[in-house]
Amino acid sequence: VPSVMKAAVVREPGAADALKVESDFPVPDIAAGQVLVKNAFAGINFIDTYHRSGLYARDLPFVGGQEGGGEVVAVGSDVKDVKVGDKVAYSVFGSYAEYTAVPAAKCLPVPDDVPMDVAVSCVVQGLTAHYLTSDAHAQLIQPGEWMLVHGVGGGTCQWAAQMAKIRGYKVIGTCAKGKGDIGKATGVDELILYDEAPGTAYEDYESVDGLAKVLEITDGAGCKAVIDGIGKATLDMSLGSLAQRGIFVSFGNASGAVPAYPPLRHIAKSSFMCRPKLLDYTRNREELLYRSNEIMGWLQSGQLKVSVDTSFPLDQAAEGHKYLES
Repeated sequence: VPSVMKAAVVREPGAADALKVESDFPVPDIAAGQVLVKNAFAGINFIDTYHRSGLYARDLPFVGGQEGGGEVVAVGSDVKDVKVGDKVAYSVFGSYAEYTAVPAAKCLPVPDDVPMDVAVSCVVQGLTAHYLTSDAHAQLIQPGEWMLVHGVGGGTCQWAAQMAKIRGYKVIGTCAKGKGDIGKATGVDELILYDEAPGTAYEDYESVDGLAKVLEITDGAGCKAVIDGIGKATLDMSLGSLAQRGIFVSFGNASGAVPAYPPLRHIAKSSFMCRPKLLDYTRNREELLYRSNEIMGWLQSGQLKVSVDTSFPLDQAAEGHKYLES
């Protein structure tokens, strides 16, 4: 293992070009309970752009990314169930680098027949989609009832739509017209297509009366759960789409953060709202492996199909952020 490596580093928060590739960044030391992973892939997620821009503050400097995967090349003391040569995926800070120190407890085993790029995309997005469709709704939706999932044309909700179907929910998806084929391939029961919003990473939610379509599809009853990673642009539609005692699960800010709103807006249907995060749904190794192993099993069986949209070499990490934010 070399002493220095290539890494994409943020020394000052800012736009995508604040993410600069350095070729002499120290390879991290591994502590007890950690392993060193030689990364084959790192995942790019919206949360990475929030860290880079300073929206979510981090101590500086830092190596970007929080999702990766590859081969274990060194093992620290007190590591029992991970060994050199294992294929693993993980979610810890510092994945935009050739090597990452990872707590063994955070390593997810990757089966030989699951491609590493797909496995890496499973970590944040797949685990997020898993808890959103299995637990974040607090069982206020039952199989056979309607769930609205925004943004099924890619990212987390491409996974969530499929997982919702696996769990037996009836699913309405939304996406841009240009991603209609991807949206249909998730197997949603109904798909609402919007025009593209130029210069943004989300759809033009003013281009179609989505709320009217949801109410038409559900015979006026609405949806027992709404999974919303879009944020500000979809707040009114999401709240309006709720069924009686339904739950609005807000987990992302693609169009901007959800503004403060009065709780009284929930009185119309005695509805619920939650703003969950992945960490609280992967509290221990047992819960992490339960989610990961179920996802890997669905990938192996073909029940879950994931397309990796595109990839960038580490040298073009900033271009990856620009692509995500475009």
